[in-house]
Amino acid sequence: MRIAVTLFLTDETIRPTRLAVELEQRGFAGLYVPEHTHIPTSRTTPFPAGEPLPRWYARTLDPFVALAQAAAVTERLALGTGISLVAQHDPIDLAKQVASLDFLSGGRFTFGIGYGWNVEEAADHGVRWSTRRELCRERMALMRALWAEEPTAFEGEFGSVQASHVHPKPVQQPRDRKGADPLVGPRTLIGGSAGPKLFAHIAEYADGWLPIGGGGLEAALPELRRVWEEAGRDPRALHIVPYGVEPTAGKLAHYRDLGVEEVVVTVPPAEEADVLRTLDAYAQYL
Repeated sequence: MRIAVTLFLTDETIRPTRLAVELEQRGFAGLYVPEHTHIPTSRTTPFPAGEPLPRWYARTLDPFVALAQAAAVTERLALGTGISLVAQHDPIDLAKQVASLDFLSGGRFTFGIGYGWNVEEAADHGVRWSTRRELCRERMALMRALWAEEPTAFEGEFGSVQASHVHPKPVQQPRDRKGADPLVGPRTLIGGSAGPKLFAHIAEYADGWLPIGGGGLEAALPELRRVWEEAGRDPRALHIVPYGVEPTAGKLAHYRDLGVEEVVVTVPPAEEADVLRTLDAYAQYL
């Protein structure tokens, strides 16, 4: 089982370059980082994990800048967002960022995406909360048009792009989808709670699921696998990656029994010495 790490990289924590080097030297499989552009002080939306909201949510580094630094000082370490708030981005700019990072890292990027929880943050980006899932879905389709080998136009409800010359392309190879164009772009995993809408979107335009916290997998996986196979997707190609897990030997053994091949464990955001002590404690799971 591959063990990757996630933590909130901020202006007060270990730097991305130092963390990436230490992870690769210790044998961890990857580094995933979250995204928040800002936290409005109104704090209208309750924090799902319970108040108070940790201070690092408002101090998070841009994930693509942080991962580019990590890519530059490593050769094998996988790199991912966990999660990128696609609806809050201009999709043409985001397509360029994603493709550039995948290209420069040699195909090591995983595009972990999601729909967010902070209504007022999304509103400042012009996102209407009730349509954010469909907006994300459409923006992913627009980005795939830009990642296609041949110039491809896209016209949708929320935006469009002309057939265009655009490079670089993502390094990772297209994945087949029955009755639809191949899925182009980097490996894409969608985070969120189990449910019919999420599972339908995973089967339509992603490579798998990032279940946050990793709970409830045993009950949810049969339904996700059913939806996936009914969509004509290869059962062997479904990626299940429990995310933000506080590891124990028993928990990891349970995931292994469910067929999970990769787990992303959480490391508390802290200065370098504290983070390295946590990584040393996690070495028993590698």
